[in-house]
Amino acid sequence: MPLSNSPDVAAPRHPVSVPREPSRALAWLLLIGGAVGLTAAVVLTVEKMELLRDPSYVPSCSINPVLSCGSVMSTPQAEAFGVPNPLLGIAGFAIVTTVGAALLAGAAFRRWFWIGLQLGVTFGAVFVHWLIFQSLYRIGALCPYCMAVWAVTIPIFWYVTLHNLRKPVITRYHSVVLTVWFVVILTLITERFWSYWSTVL
Repeated sequence: MPLSNSPDVAAPRHPVSVPREPSRALAWLLLIGGAVGLTAAVVLTVEKMELLRDPSYVPSCSINPVLSCGSVMSTPQAEAFGVPNPLLGIAGFAIVTTVGAALLAGAAFRRWFWIGLQLGVTFGAVFVHWLIFQSLYRIGALCPYCMAVWAVTIPIFWYVTLHNLRKPVITRYHSVVLTVWFVVILTLITERFWSYWSTVL
């Protein structure tokens, strides 16, 4: 009697791809980083509304000629997609914060969800670097709240990417890459505004 017809022999099953569980560190990063970004976006939205209501209003983050939210808010780059950029931040960071909270609560997401999140954080990272370039070399001013958004978007993108790539070789040097990344940005900021920094030191 053929073994394949025997009820005692289990039929071979196709292997199922199981998404790797994210670390709690990633979950906390999404929760805290998302909350920081969300807070900055909300504050920027409030400041923008005040500025629209009263053109003479001086935003709380306009500190000096370089650190000046007002200078940034009044540029076309502040509404890159036809709406104030902070509104995009509110939507995006609300999602990131919710994902972080859900992961800490024990939620498990399928692979397609992580791909979707990857697309979202990649868009955010590209947009942030475009804004960095615009702030440094076109507008000539820095928005402190915007910089807070930069500071959380980059690590969120980096660690979501590492989670999805699943490459131990890259993961081993995760902090080195991130450190160099921030050092390069800080160096560009220092070099661009050195003529001002040197007068106040």
